[in-house]
Amino acid sequence: MSGAEDGATPATSTSAAPDGSAAPGAPRAAGRRRGRPAGSGAERGPATRERILETARALFAERGYEKTSVRAIARGAEVDQALVHHYFGTKEGVFSAAVAVTAGPVAERIAALGPLDPGRIGEEFTRAFLRVWEDPATRTPLLAVVRSALTHETAARIFREFIAGQLLSRLAGALPAEDAELRTELAAAQLVGTVLLRYVLRIPPLATTDPDTLVRQLAPVVQHHLTGAPLPAG
Repeated sequence: MSGAEDGATPATSTSAAPDGSAAPGAPRAAGRRRGRPAGSGAERGPATRERILETARALFAERGYEKTSVRAIARGAEVDQALVHHYFGTKEGVFSAAVAVTAGPVAERIAALGPLDPGRIGEEFTRAFLRVWEDPATRTPLLAVVRSALTHETAARIFREFIAGQLLSRLAGALPAEDAELRTELAAAQLVGTVLLRYVLRIPPLATTDPDTLVRQLAPVVQHHLTGAPLPAG
């Protein structure tokens, strides 16, 4: 009885054609469509880009910047490495995009304040900044970015450039002072230091203090840095 009759799969030649391609009739590699390299064509699109970015953010959070590779990002997103390079260029590009997405809510919160009242700018800025950190949905990815920035110079530079260009510049533009940039950075240093002690190092009692109490304590200092207003006595 022939192989075809007893249910066996007929033998097929796997010899290559002269140009190196598979000969006609050769079996195709599993999961690969003829004439379409992995991770291209129909797989390209906004959904694929977002999947790569979400995977990258998770890996940066888990491993940090230095230990996260483009290969690992591609593997986690189930795409070819070429697609990662197509959308983001290098690992720096991926991290830069992750920072923009992660820290975006902070910039959006500040932008949503609209025209700032000079007499209340310290309180409004402090409350908006801390509100983003109090929300677990935004705090978790922000912590991942901050930890990478604290442990790797390239990550720190990317994070610094975003904060200076997208966040501090907006706030400085609302101040009439000639040294608005310095004032803004001093105010930000006050709040970033609070964030590091409260959410990263978790040092009590700062880590457990009610957010409204923090705003009341911090706002006058931030107001002083931004506008030069005198600090409350005592």
